[in-house]
Amino acid sequence: MSEVDWLSHLLRIVTVTGQLEVRCAYGAPWRVTWGHAAANEIPYHVIVSGRAILEDPQTRTTQELVGGDIVLLPHGAAHVLHDGSGQTPVRTQEHRGSAGWVLSENDGQGEKLDLMCGRFFITPPHDRLIRNYMPANLVTRAGNGHGEDRGGSASDQLASLVRLMRMESSGDRAGGRAILDALSSALFTLVLRASSEGEQAPAGLLALAGHPRLAPAIAALFADPARSWKLPDLADMCGMSRATFMRHFQDKLGCSALDLLTDLRVSVAANELRKPAISTDAVAEAVGYQSVSAFRRVFTERMGMTPGEWRRQARHRA
Repeated sequence: MSEVDWLSHLLRIVTVTGQLEVRCAYGAPWRVTWGHAAANEIPYHVIVSGRAILEDPQTRTTQELVGGDIVLLPHGAAHVLHDGSGQTPVRTQEHRGSAGWVLSENDGQGEKLDLMCGRFFITPPHDRLIRNYMPANLVTRAGNGHGEDRGGSASDQLASLVRLMRMESSGDRAGGRAILDALSSALFTLVLRASSEGEQAPAGLLALAGHPRLAPAIAALFADPARSWKLPDLADMCGMSRATFMRHFQDKLGCSALDLLTDLRVSVAANELRKPAISTDAVAEAVGYQSVSAFRRVFTERMGMTPGEWRRQARHRA
């Protein structure tokens, strides 16, 4: 794995799986409502064709989505998708296929929508790492799939992935559920890659990773969080003074580099504490703390429980 591949390093720490749940074939007027997702779940929607209005009831904000748009809601917020007409929705009928996902249809005669909906599942406690550093809504546009460069852009790769998901969800074939789940997991990674490479990367981790001068620091922190990083070292890596580095980092991420480093160490420690054979002292040293008491203090502050309590909870969950 490349040392500059921050996303692969992130996904070694944070286990994310995906699941396609509903394929919607609607004619306007239509409306679908989702409640707040569980702490370890991120809803996603893929507009295969047509148009949809994404509405946040809490903030009363709306956003128009069109064919090729993919939306993730990393904070799991309650939301509504509708056709924007304000008319009474046509009643839907649902049919569950053998692959586990549901086909939802209506007899609406208005503008047609082809929509795929599902969820990503994040292994606890890493949902907090994702939600702390991702925007509430993450919208990415899939390309036309005809990129001329070898391998295509992330946007074009997304378009190819969506076509595969659409084909696989068009029938009940052997291995269909397993393939759709695997494609959903890949969807999460490609959306993050495309968002970080876009010209308007959203605030937070994706903006930081996509910043050409700050990218070396984020890659270094993810590649080796146990290292005793100092701000001057990170600033030098980015060709900045310490003050400039701190200001840019704070502006993009909303917190300091040392805050991010602490969260990464706690997340790695949470994974290590699942292993019954490794002691708390050994975990503390493995994630960069020379003092086990300092590690316990930081872990408890970030997790709301001691390392021992987390270990017991994780063992019970398993």
